[in-house]
Amino acid sequence: CTMTCMKSDIRNRAAAKHLIERYFRQLTDGCGNGACTNEFCASCCDFRPLDNNAAAAKALELFKINAKLCNPNPSKKDSDSSANENSLLDSKMSDRENFSDVHHLTENTVCTLLSSCEEEGDYSALVRVIGRVFSNAESLMKSFRKDEHNATENLDSTDVDKQSEETSEAMGASSAAAGEGASNMSDPCEVTVDICAVRRVYDRLLTIDQVEAALVNAIIYLTPNMELDLEYLDVYDTNPDYLNIFIIVMENSNLHSPEYLEVALPQFCKAMSKLPVAALARLSRVWSKYDLPHIRRMMETFQQLITFTVVSNEYDGENLVNDDETVVAATQCLKVVFYASIQAGDVNVEHNDDDEDDSESDELTLHEMLGEEQLYKKGPRVDPLEKELGVRPLDSIKPLIPFEDFINESLNEVVEMDKDFTFFKVNAETKFSFQTCPFILNVVTKNQGLYYDNRIRMYSERRLTALYSMVQGQQPNPYLKLKVRRDHIIDDALVRLEMISMENPSDLKKQLFVEFEGEQGVDEGGVSKEFFQLVLEEIFNPDIGMFTYDDETKLFWFNSSSLENEAQYTLVGLVLGLAIYNNCILDVHFPMVVYRKLLGKKGTYLDLSDSHPALFQSLKELLEYTGNVETDMMLTFQISHTDLFGSPVLHDLKEDGEQIPVTKENRQEFVDLYTDYILNTSVERQFKAFKKGFQMVTKESPLKYLFRPEEVEMLICGSRKLDFEALEKTTDYDGGYSKDSQIIKDFWETIHSFGEEQKRLFLQFTTGTDRAPVGGLGKLKMIIAKNGSDTDRLPTSHTCFNALLLPEYSSKEKLKERLLKAITYAKGFGML
Repeated sequence: CTMTCMKSDIRNRAAAKHLIERYFRQLTDGCGNGACTNEFCASCCDFRPLDNNAAAAKALELFKINAKLCNPNPSKKDSDSSANENSLLDSKMSDRENFSDVHHLTENTVCTLLSSCEEEGDYSALVRVIGRVFSNAESLMKSFRKDEHNATENLDSTDVDKQSEETSEAMGASSAAAGEGASNMSDPCEVTVDICAVRRVYDRLLTIDQVEAALVNAIIYLTPNMELDLEYLDVYDTNPDYLNIFIIVMENSNLHSPEYLEVALPQFCKAMSKLPVAALARLSRVWSKYDLPHIRRMMETFQQLITFTVVSNEYDGENLVNDDETVVAATQCLKVVFYASIQAGDVNVEHNDDDEDDSESDELTLHEMLGEEQLYKKGPRVDPLEKELGVRPLDSIKPLIPFEDFINESLNEVVEMDKDFTFFKVNAETKFSFQTCPFILNVVTKNQGLYYDNRIRMYSERRLTALYSMVQGQQPNPYLKLKVRRDHIIDDALVRLEMISMENPSDLKKQLFVEFEGEQGVDEGGVSKEFFQLVLEEIFNPDIGMFTYDDETKLFWFNSSSLENEAQYTLVGLVLGLAIYNNCILDVHFPMVVYRKLLGKKGTYLDLSDSHPALFQSLKELLEYTGNVETDMMLTFQISHTDLFGSPVLHDLKEDGEQIPVTKENRQEFVDLYTDYILNTSVERQFKAFKKGFQMVTKESPLKYLFRPEEVEMLICGSRKLDFEALEKTTDYDGGYSKDSQIIKDFWETIHSFGEEQKRLFLQFTTGTDRAPVGGLGKLKMIIAKNGSDTDRLPTSHTCFNALLLPEYSSKEKLKERLLKAITYAKGFGML
């Protein structure tokens, strides 16, 4: 039965190729009938001639739609089609008997050919063989096999019975290779191609210009057939060694050069994007075993193609980059290299937090009743390639190539995120969205996608509120309204948000609207920002004891012995989620492990380096100690730490830990248990409540899918990079000031002369945080307003509006002295 299926598959594939070749000949030579009326035939009087590349692509298209085929003119067709096909492979076909039977390549064969050609000073024979093998999938797939690496190759040995060889190829190749492939699949990184031999061959071939041209033309001829094989004939499932073709071609170190970028590489990427997920995963695993220069070269090749294509075209609302097949295919190929880089670096696929509830309700929602479930559904949780590989970007401790190198800025400049968001949420089956490859997008672009998602949800909740109010006859409330007293801000916010989360948690998806009791301010963003600032200032007050503060790192951590109830921590998580949802930057200082834990990872030993640096250094010294650990250090599996009141607390990492000494053999276990206790177990109650609050707002958003932990931190806290030149260009002026005012010129000269710490103090004084928003200080929109004439008063600020009130001082020196005093001693004066 298996052999019958294989024979049937071979016949189907041969028939398909034969049909495509007929379409190709019909498009290039015609049928020979001068009165032909077939619009897809070159003999038709209305037919517009095509070049060979366009004809190859059109032939594939005609095959797919089963277009009309003419009956060829028998008097000339055979000779013409043969001449045409040979001209695509060889520009000068003059047979030499000793090379004509080379049907696949080995390193030894190439060396023999090179030696012969160098002796004669003529590379035409080599060019023909390279063109013939590299333009044929079967030949290339069989080339450079490991089992032939040590075999002594002789060109004279090729006078084997030709009929026997052809029978072997037709009947045995598929089954034999499938058998080999099946054995290879036991080790996903094992392939039958000798990669080192391929590299050595390329090193010699790419120095010869004629060979380079032959390689380009061969790939152009090869790739349409590969695309057809993969899309319609499932060749990889039949023969896993089909992957060899992609491995061999990608070893060409000149793929990024202009000769390939025009046609050959785009067609190759389209063919590669047709590989099934299992094949792409295997290819990624194979590449992950390469060293850095080779993986980086492949990454740069695909990036070069994307950039070249983007800058060579013009895109707008009608002509979207999402519809550019070359850019889309190259991005999908780049994804394979991206995951190879992750696997080749430091990865931790364990230590996952499994307490998340991703179950979906069977209850019919109002969105589903209105037929809008597509727009408001959750984003795709798992990328198919990621699922096949069993590794996520979140699992990466340090990739081989930095994540930033995979971002393509040229692409980010032309992608229309409003359209891309629609494709991501609604048309995922038919349209490509770059949000399915978030590694290529910078955090500013991804933030736009998140912004659209948040605004759509806010709009959705308004509509639902209006609908419910009509049905129930109640006054509509389209906003998440919080009315709080300044002197009881925590209690009021906690009670109100707790009620909302219990009664109608979907209200948290509404736009936030804050009102301070007894005040007239209308919340257009500024009042909400002040609310966030005041809540965080009180919650992170060391006197409350919810968080501990490290003077060395200037970071907060959860207090494991806090007396506060879980609702307080839930409130902190809610505030962080609401800040992201309402696009507000917060002055929060957490170590990176907090954001990793929010996205689903547990804290590990390496996370201690920024959260608990002193402990990290001690444990590192323990692991590296070369002496007698047990007698010299006298440690046991019982540890001690201080509680809220400074009293020592003992904890056994294992049962009867006090009786178990730490030795050289068990010290790694001690470090792992110690780390797990500090970062996970001891703060489990507090962090679980904190994460619950955060997920109340963000669970249905694509946040976890699009952003890495360091990017989530940037969304919440802003960027550490400060570009005051960009801030100067976007600042507005009020009250009589302009950019040409002398006081303003003196002001910016003063700011630019400040050191890094002074600049951060100024930013903290003016905006309430020492970070830049996502996209940099140019996105801040600061206002400098005149606040009277020359005076001894200090400058003041409205942090909720990013406004600096600056008196018109009489001299630059006085301006600098007053400004420095204001930003240095701002703490304790109260926020305006």
